[in-house]
This record gives sequence, structure tokens and C-alpha cells, in this order.
Amino acid sequence: MGYIIAGVFIAIVMLVALALVARYLGLWVQCYFSKADIGLIELIIMSIRKVNPSVIVRSKIMAVQAGLTDSYPITNQALQAHYLAGGNVLKVIKALVAAHRARIEMDWQVAQAIDLAGRDVLDAVQTSVNPKVINCPDPRKSAGTLDAVAGDGIQLKARARVTVRTNIQQLIGGATEETVIARVGQGIVQAIGSTPSYKLVLENPDMISQTVLNQGLEAQTAFEIVSIDIADVDVGENIGARLQADQAEADVRVAQARAEQRRAGAAAREQEMVAQSQKNRAEVVLAEADIPMAIVEGFKAGKLGLMDYYQLKNVQADTSMRSAIAGVSDQVAPTVEK
Repeated sequence: MGYIIAGVFIAIVMLVALALVARYLGLWVQCYFSKADIGLIELIIMSIRKVNPSVIVRSKIMAVQAGLTDSYPITNQALQAHYLAGGNVLKVIKALVAAHRARIEMDWQVAQAIDLAGRDVLDAVQTSVNPKVINCPDPRKSAGTLDAVAGDGIQLKARARVTVRTNIQQLIGGATEETVIARVGQGIVQAIGSTPSYKLVLENPDMISQTVLNQGLEAQTAFEIVSIDIADVDVGENIGARLQADQAEADVRVAQARAEQRRAGAAAREQEMVAQSQKNRAEVVLAEADIPMAIVEGFKAGKLGLMDYYQLKNVQADTSMRSAIAGVSDQVAPTVEK
């Protein structure tokens, strides 16, 4: 009975071994004939570590066939570690192969660091070999133009195309395309604003490109600017004239407000003078009311005689006659003042 159980156990073990050999034998044969240096036991251990053996085998074979292992220390443990870290092993190897063929300096450490940072390392290498064009402003985010005002007040609307290549050395931590677009847009607006006349920009748009290129806009970015080409320049509004018109209108309103203030002050002063005149006239009337009493006191004191009184009357009558001839009466003055 014991022999039967032992035989069954041995049979099960052999079946498991045959299954494992059948599963990994093809990969091991590929490694053997391609000199990838990955053993059968190591392939089985990869599965235990939850590493996809097919990915590691394909990557190692690709690296060996491209001659990467002669230049970079790409070990099986390094490939597995990058896989377990969540990196794309195949894409990193393809990027290294492309960089090696294009004679771009990039080693395994830099490539895996770029991949783990979330950047597309293969696209970065391809962009370094074949520069790409970036539209400024970005049509995916804005359908407008770069609007700037020249020194003579004329608005210009520009569109630019920026040719960039990837800077592998600054890809980790370097600014992205959005920063490059923003810097180029700022440089174009500044260059147009410093131009004395819009005609100079229309005559020589390359002047703006050279001015922007000389500002070193690619500093601390993941790209190197190859060229900046002004694709289109349109003439907009006369901003200077409009601002001058607005300023003139504002000045007119200020002048009107000041004139109205002066008119109101003059009207108030006039009313004050009318009130003062009325007050003076009232004082004159009060003073004239004391004349009869003074005449009576003069008669009583003997200082005023009858002839003096008649002479005073004659003077008053002569004064009234002269006033009538001159067309002036006591009723006219108050009417004119009103």
C-alpha cells in the first residue's frame, strides 16, 4: 500500500515538473540560443516573484542582440527590479536601442529613471532624433493668437511654430511643452512690444524670431529649441488711437465737471451778493427812517430853521427829478438785482 502512495506522489511530482518544463522550456530555449543568460530555474523563480518571464526574456534578448549589454550593465535582476517597480521594461529597452543606434548618450539608469518618472522615454528619444513642431499658442487649448501692441500703438496678432528636440540630460525634472509654449508666447509679445513700428515686424518677422531665440527660453526645460518660425502675422486694431480717444473723452468729462463746479460756485457767490445787497438796502431804509426824527430834534434844539427845511426839500425834489430824467427809480434797482 505504501508503494502505491509513493508511486502516485512521484507521478504527481513528475507531472508538475513536466508542466513547468513545458511552460518555460520554450523561453529557456530562446534564451539559450540568443545568449540571454537566463536559466530555467530563474524563469520559474520569476513567476514566483510575480514577474512576467516573457517580458524579461524579450527585453533581455533585444538588449543582447542590439549590443546593449556590451556597453551598459543590464542584468536580469535590474530588469526584474524595474518590472516590479511598475516600469515598462520593453519600452526602456527599445529607447536604449534607439539611442544606441542614434549615438545618443543614455544609459540604463537614466532610462529607467525617466520611465519611472512618468515620461515616455521612447518618445523622448524619438523626439531627440526627429524634432517635433509645437504650435504657439496651443490650438488644443486656445483658438486665438498672440496679441501684442507695437510702439506706434498698432495691434499685431501672431502665430508661431516652435521646433524642439528632447534634451535627455534635463528630461528628469525639466519643464514640459506647456512651459516652452508659455515662454515663447511671452517672448514674442515682448519682442513686438519693443518694436518702434508694426511695419518693421511685417517687413522682417525673422527679427522677432531671432530676438526670442536669444533669450534662452529652453533653460530648465526638457527640450532644446531648434527654431522659432512666425507662421502668421495679422494687423489688428489701432490700440494707441483708441486709448488716446478714451483719454480725450475722459479729459472732456473732467473739464465739464470742473466747469460745472465753477458755475455752481459762481451761482452761489451771486446769491450771496444778492443777499448782501438786500441787507445793505435794508440798513439804508432803516437809516432813512431816522431822518424825520433827526429833523424834529433839530427843530426842537434850534439847530434847524424853517428855511433850512425848505432848502432840504428842494434838494430832495431836485434829486428825484434828476433820477426820473435819467430813467432810474427806486423800483428799478431791486428788479435788476433779481
